[in-house]
Amino acid sequence: MSIVTVQLGQCGNQIGFEVFDALFNDSHCSRGLCSKRENEAYQASCKERFFSEEENGVPVARAVLVDMEPKVINQTLSKAACSGRWKYGQHSCFCQKQGSGNNWAYGYSVHGPRHEESIMNLIRKEVEKCESLSGFFIIMSMAGGTGSGLGAFVTQNLQDQYSSALKMNQIIWPYGTGEVIVQNYNSILTLSHLYRSSDALLVHENDAVHKICVKLMNIKQVSFCDINQVLAHQLGSVFQPTYSGEGLFHYRRNPLGIDWQVRPPLSGLPPLGKMSVNKETHFNTSIANLVILRGKDVQSADVGAFKDPALYTSWLEPVHAFSVWKTQRAFRKYEKSAALVSNSQSLVKPLDMIVGKAWNMFASRAYLHQYTKFGIEEEDFLDSFTLLEQVIASYCNL
Repeated sequence: MSIVTVQLGQCGNQIGFEVFDALFNDSHCSRGLCSKRENEAYQASCKERFFSEEENGVPVARAVLVDMEPKVINQTLSKAACSGRWKYGQHSCFCQKQGSGNNWAYGYSVHGPRHEESIMNLIRKEVEKCESLSGFFIIMSMAGGTGSGLGAFVTQNLQDQYSSALKMNQIIWPYGTGEVIVQNYNSILTLSHLYRSSDALLVHENDAVHKICVKLMNIKQVSFCDINQVLAHQLGSVFQPTYSGEGLFHYRRNPLGIDWQVRPPLSGLPPLGKMSVNKETHFNTSIANLVILRGKDVQSADVGAFKDPALYTSWLEPVHAFSVWKTQRAFRKYEKSAALVSNSQSLVKPLDMIVGKAWNMFASRAYLHQYTKFGIEEEDFLDSFTLLEQVIASYCNL
């Protein structure tokens, strides 16, 4: 089952390169404790999932690169080509000469409709190279204009044209201290639109990844390259082939073992703009958890604590909420590694903070003209606030 990756904007293209590089390097490093046969199956499954037929002996990433400025795409293509290990397709890129100016509305309402046909044709050509399409992996940021606005537009089109394929968006949550003055507007518009058209959102907070670089990796001056490599490592540890902990050795798996269609029951809502997170949780209540174990001692690892009903909402049994995948095949030369993907309350506070900041700006009509002049009306903002406050209320009451 193949996955077509769509890299959007500066952030999406830089992370996308690191992800493919991590996947390729892992699939070609030492096999750890697994057998030669198992390792060969692992490599074949990785290649089928993320790379298409080779050109001159070099694997080609199943990816479409999109940005409204050429600089980052040119750099990304060059880095992949210079590696000599893998590359992007010659005709898998779309770029223009004018960016979105950190304006979600410009990316969504101007660049999206203007370039829809060209971008979707590139994606269609990648899909046609797949013998069996598992879904789309869309990498984008929330704070800027192209990644967030155009990313939401492209995801919506993918839902319309490939409704049966999984759409999974990996989104970068902006620094809390602020990167762009209107990042909270861009974020709520992005999240509300993706909530309607995406099947799953994989969220990485810049602040959390930055802390990993400083405290766990002892990096003194953290760069975006450092952050992107941590993201790529985490994503690779999730996406590389595994097999069910209870089943037979079999490496063909869907991207993630969580039922992303499960929705918390909607609760009563407070007045618009008055939502706050008052409930202090003693631990992080989850709808679902997936644990992925790789390398030495995976069969003897005790994951019983993840089956504790106290970790999950009362309306879902742990047997349906928890999955574990295992493989003795080591990841990136680590003797043993574990990854956790969780659909839980962990983003309630950051989401509530972003919605609150955006609401305060909206209440004073700050910067609204930058959006209304490109067709995003005040009602669009109100719809976004309403939807996200419903999400916050639902997750608070798990």
